[in-house]
Amino acid sequence: MKDFNAKSKAAYNKIADDYDNSFDGKFTQKFKRLLAANIILEKNNSVLDVACGNGSLLAMLSKQKNLNGFGVDISDRMIQNAVRNNPNMEFQVAGCEVIPFEDNSMDIMIVCAAYHHFPDVKSFAREAKRVLKTNGVIYIAEVYLNTFLRLVCNPFLPFSNAGDVKFYSPNQIVENFHSFGFEKTNVIISNGVQVVSMQKK
Repeated sequence: MKDFNAKSKAAYNKIADDYDNSFDGKFTQKFKRLLAANIILEKNNSVLDVACGNGSLLAMLSKQKNLNGFGVDISDRMIQNAVRNNPNMEFQVAGCEVIPFEDNSMDIMIVCAAYHHFPDVKSFAREAKRVLKTNGVIYIAEVYLNTFLRLVCNPFLPFSNAGDVKFYSPNQIVENFHSFGFEKTNVIISNGVQVVSMQKK
């Protein structure tokens, strides 16, 4: 687990200062657009972006509704840029397994194109349950591959230098969170992107 986190931190520290112009930054744009088009926000919601990068998604969402923005990322360089780009929001350096925010403090959690980097998705689901308010919703925008492509790609994914771990189907994501008391609310699949939304009960 530490190896995956160390790889992710090193890879994203390297590209943090010019992330929006990097391959990864451009690749994630379609994830952000699909997520922003389908997320349901209320005025002054507390929104936590896990693996927030430079905070660009929170900035995009804040143009739709006034919100209280929070973010965590394993890359300290990304967090420095997120703080500079969004001085009215709160950001901290952290991975997905231990999230440094209080119990029942968030209305919405989002993960954009990063779930396949998480080395321990069960610990993340447990943290999501702890941090979200009752009836809070988590939105996961993630790479979508059919069963055959996942079977082909997943054995090689951990050998990447960017800390990639595993690609998941929508059902696998839902099943993981279901065991922690979440219910599926929606799944959208478009152009190689899936957005899975689940509500804490």
